[in-house]
Amino acid sequence: MATREDSATDELLQELLWAYGPCGQEADVRAICARELRPVVDDMWTDDAGNLVGYIGAEPPTDAGHGHRHRVSSAAEPGVATRVMAHMDELSMLVKRVEPDGTLHLTQLGTMYPGNFGLGPVGILGENETLTGVLTLGSEHTTQESQRIWQTKPDQGDKALDWDHVYVFTGRSTDDLDAAGVRPGTRVCVDRSKRTLVEVGDYLGCYFLDDRAAVTALLRAARVLRERGQRPVDDVYLVFTTNEEIGGVGGTYASGSLPGTLTLALEVGPTEREYGTKVSGGPIIGYSDALCVYDKDVADRLMGIATDLGLSPQSAVLGAFESDASHSKANGLTPRAGLLCLPTLSTHGYEVMLRTAIDDMAAIVVEFVMQPGAHARGEP
Repeated sequence: MATREDSATDELLQELLWAYGPCGQEADVRAICARELRPVVDDMWTDDAGNLVGYIGAEPPTDAGHGHRHRVSSAAEPGVATRVMAHMDELSMLVKRVEPDGTLHLTQLGTMYPGNFGLGPVGILGENETLTGVLTLGSEHTTQESQRIWQTKPDQGDKALDWDHVYVFTGRSTDDLDAAGVRPGTRVCVDRSKRTLVEVGDYLGCYFLDDRAAVTALLRAARVLRERGQRPVDDVYLVFTTNEEIGGVGGTYASGSLPGTLTLALEVGPTEREYGTKVSGGPIIGYSDALCVYDKDVADRLMGIATDLGLSPQSAVLGAFESDASHSKANGLTPRAGLLCLPTLSTHGYEVMLRTAIDDMAAIVVEFVMQPGAHARGEP
């Protein structure tokens, strides 16, 4: 099992969790990742999709300090390389309309519902100012006259809470909101006050471990490689992607624009009886999901590495699940794809995982890029 670096891992994870990163507005998360990544990679840049890309060459660079010589198209130079991806974005909300009384009506950005994150404080990311609001349903002390609330009472309307039932109380006038740059399309996030890690025995819990935990693991893997003075067997591109929750946009772009023939996604993985997976178990290796069948030899290789590390991996055939890698493969932008997941309870909700899961994932990634894989070269 990987050596646990409790303080460093948990502190970085917490910093990432406190940073707002809704789809298409991941700058705060990207800045933290860039700070951590810059000292441990050969080259680093942000691409046209907003992805942060770190390059680690199989051989030491010969022209350090002379620009981004590795920003090349896979069409121009396919090369032998592996792209390892973790997404920076989080599930959030969009302002649909601003009412005359200053309240906001919302819709989802990514697959989430009000019940996933609960009523309470939210951060309203205005163009000029971030405001605090309260996501609310209204008073439970109401009768059938208040139909919007009545519908959601289990002993009355018995309708699942949805976006047309809730609204955001801002305590601001429409002029105040306009001055802050709040309008339709403004992102609204679960407030920072609700994003503090909680210890649950041997586990950690918080919103948005999807995918900040995997981001932390990828940064940890890069640092381990540098500290050991090790080079991957093939060039590696570490990609911190944008807009994964709304169709794998950033990861798909990166797979199509970076060299290499293999995309490996790092994700949270559901732990349910349906898939035979447990939050108490080892890392989850995906063999398929809703979009693609992952390459068996890649999955088998991940299983072997995890087993050799003593991590008791769990193989899984996932249903209602997608990743940067499966989006890339389904769109024909990577011929090979793999999926490595942190076993996670309550994905897309208040998520819980083993304290050791992040460092275990980092250890697997390090071994994966350090071991030769014939499939990456297209050899028989």
